[in-house]
Amino acid sequence: MQREIMSKKKSSQVHCLPSGELMTASTSKRIPEIRLYKAWKGNNRFFCGGRLIFGPDVSSLFLTSFLIGAPALTFCIRMLVWIRRGDPCFNYTVLTSGFILTLLDFLFLLLTSARDPGIIPRNKTSMNLEDGSESSLTQSMEWVNNKTPHLKVPKTKDVFVNGYTIKVKFCDTCLLYRPPRASHCSICNNCVQRFDHHCPWVGQCIARRNYPFFICFISTSTLLCLYVFVFSWINLIRQPGKLWRTMSHDIVSVILIVYTFVAVWFVGGLTIFHFYLMSTNQTTYENFRYRYDKKENPYKRGLLKNVKEVFFAKIPPSQLDLRAMVPEEDDLTIASEYQSEYSSSVRYDSEMGGKLTNRDSPKKLPMRARNLDNIDLSDDYDKSLATRDDVSLDLSSHLN
Repeated sequence: MQREIMSKKKSSQVHCLPSGELMTASTSKRIPEIRLYKAWKGNNRFFCGGRLIFGPDVSSLFLTSFLIGAPALTFCIRMLVWIRRGDPCFNYTVLTSGFILTLLDFLFLLLTSARDPGIIPRNKTSMNLEDGSESSLTQSMEWVNNKTPHLKVPKTKDVFVNGYTIKVKFCDTCLLYRPPRASHCSICNNCVQRFDHHCPWVGQCIARRNYPFFICFISTSTLLCLYVFVFSWINLIRQPGKLWRTMSHDIVSVILIVYTFVAVWFVGGLTIFHFYLMSTNQTTYENFRYRYDKKENPYKRGLLKNVKEVFFAKIPPSQLDLRAMVPEEDDLTIASEYQSEYSSSVRYDSEMGGKLTNRDSPKKLPMRARNLDNIDLSDDYDKSLATRDDVSLDLSSHLN
């Protein structure tokens, strides 16, 4: 009886795997698990255990922080030194306001650069081959160019947004059809929702989830430049004596005036440009590529609704769980599966512009792809219009 009990305990212990490991049924091989951010296929940089996500050019934040912090802190120190020489109440007020503006500027910089901008997870479901099946996609059947002659997945397909036909493209890197207004960032190597641009000054993509903070960042930077410029002049004028003689003695204020005068043209012009884009419901990418001033903008909803969409709409949650546990070999398995089944011996990455080698011979590609759609338009236009075009927006029906 005791032997039977012991044998049952041993048999039950055989199926207990330690945390962080998986066992495949076919090979009975233990596969260790790691955090998703450690197996990330993009070019992003992660800190604090995957809680903070930056672009590959995160080092540019040091330069940006220096360009903002150096003149701002110099101005605050200058006001602190001179606080007893004039009106203490005035100097304390100017010092406190300048310090608060500087803190807000750095806060918005961090919120812009250290969060997920709206990255779309890559498709990890392989495309299944069904012989004899015919695709029921729309009339937009543009096949892959000469660089990828074996790929039979349509490069574009049509969806309807506010009564307009929008072409959505298939991403050869992420293996999915991009949602409207999404684009693949060649620097971060990710598809990003409502992609605006990749900003080298913040080291991050500017997109759906951090665009409001980016607007606040450049607006606060402009206000900070104007603030330092104006009160540096006031400090010169309030000193007794002729202006030129005062300027020769107060070199710090003169340097701050020149620096902020030059800087405000750049950051101020950028702020005005993005307020124009926000008021017309455009992105930088769309403005330079599609030129909506020459044709109708399908996303334009009126000035108030456009501004409300940026500042008062709820920011959607991130689609990434970077601290989730995934199999360590998951990244390699997916890549090899796609390359071996659906690629030629030399495959070009149309997004990144490079070649991807493959050891296997070319195989026939499927006419039907599953789980390639990642399209959510509910936050980009009125729900009433979305309901009207619900049939057209159900992209999965195109592939069945």
